[in-house]
Amino acid sequence: MAETTYEPDLTGLLIVDPYNDFLSEGGKLYQLSRETLASFHVVEHMRQVLAAARSRGIKVFIAPHHRWRDSDRHLHWKTMPPVQASAYGNRVFADGTWGGSFHPDFVPLPGDVVALEHWMSSGFANTDLDLQLKKHGLRKLILIGMRANTCIESTLRFAAELGYEVTVVKDAIGSFGHAEMDASLEFNMPAYANAILSTKEVVDKLSK
Repeated sequence: MAETTYEPDLTGLLIVDPYNDFLSEGGKLYQLSRETLASFHVVEHMRQVLAAARSRGIKVFIAPHHRWRDSDRHLHWKTMPPVQASAYGNRVFADGTWGGSFHPDFVPLPGDVVALEHWMSSGFANTDLDLQLKKHGLRKLILIGMRANTCIESTLRFAAELGYEVTVVKDAIGSFGHAEMDASLEFNMPAYANAILSTKEVVDKLSK
C-alpha cells in the first residue's frame, strides 16, 4: 500500500463529538471514558493533532452528536437503538449546558466547519458532512475524537463507503474501556481505515 500523505488541498481533520460530557472531568460520560483518556493521553494528543493540522493549513471539521433538547421529550419515536435510548434518557450533551458545549481546546475557530448534528453514531448519516467535505474538494480525512467503537467507527465506515481515504489516530480517540478500544482497533477499523497511526506518526507526517 502506498504511503499515506496529507496534502492540505485534499485533506480535512475531522473531530468527532469533542464535548465536555466526554472529555472533561465532571462530564456525564467522563468517568466511563476516563480510563482510556488517561491511558492514551487522548485530549493532549487531540490537541497535538489539531495544532499540527492547523500549522499545515488543513481545514478543520467538527462532527457533533445531537445535543439533548427539551423538545426531545416529545419525539415519541417507534424505534430507538439502545445506545441512542441511553443518551436520550440521560440527557447527554444537553443543549445550553456546560456538558453539551465543546471542550475549550476544540472550540471551532473562524473558518472551521461544524457539520449538522448526527442523531446517533455516524457523523455522515442524515447530516451535511459529506456535502461540506466535497464542497471543499477534500477526499482524505484524519479522524480523532470520541467514541472509538460507536461514533468513530461508524463515521469511519461511512466515510469509506463514500470513497474517502481515512486515517484514524489511534491514541487520539477514547472509549468506555480498553475492551472496546481493542475490538475497534484490532478487528474492525483495519478493514476500513487506510491507515491507523499514532499521534507522533501523524504529527511527523504533517510537519514535513
